[in-house]
Amino acid sequence: MFSHRSLVFAVSTFAVVPLLVLAVSPPWERGGRHTELFVAGSADDASLRRRIAALSPSVSPDDARRVVYTAYMTGVELRRQWRVVWLPGVQNLLVNIGARKGGLCFQWATELLVRLDALKPQTLELHWAESFVNTGAEHNVIVVTARGQPFEQGVLLDNWRYSGQLVWTQVAMDPEYHWKENKSEAVRRLERAREMASKQVPEHHEQNKGSSN
Repeated sequence: MFSHRSLVFAVSTFAVVPLLVLAVSPPWERGGRHTELFVAGSADDASLRRRIAALSPSVSPDDARRVVYTAYMTGVELRRQWRVVWLPGVQNLLVNIGARKGGLCFQWATELLVRLDALKPQTLELHWAESFVNTGAEHNVIVVTARGQPFEQGVLLDNWRYSGQLVWTQVAMDPEYHWKENKSEAVRRLERAREMASKQVPEHHEQNKGSSN
């Protein structure tokens, strides 16, 4: 049986080792390929706006602006709501033992997908991305492409990796993960979110009705 000290050591090791491995290799040499990873500095991060707009001449600058704002603010709001701590591995542990309500990677990705879908972007498409599927290292993010553009050319948006800070890069240049699209998972999660929202409306109506009697 783990002592408290052993548990803390195990969690710290689990959370820190992947970051140390990443840090010792130059960003342009990791995995033998050119890689890059960026952190958005604000809800109007100019570099990310330009990168999304540059996906295609057909991309609306307004769509790019709204996506950046929503992705950034999703991290800010959920970091506060879920009481997110550093490192992500520690937050995962807290969620799994019931000490936090959210903060697992798929929860970040689901929330972001639902919020971006609600924007109804006319010139951009949203994709559910997976890496290391069905392993302890599985990770999920949302990828944005221009309409009709291949998934591999998209920009990934990740709120989990830096504990609520928005991380982004081109799909093929991620230094830590190799991404694959799962179209059915995106559909399933959006349908589930809509179903839950439709159930909450009648409940809210009944509560208001009861309070007025």
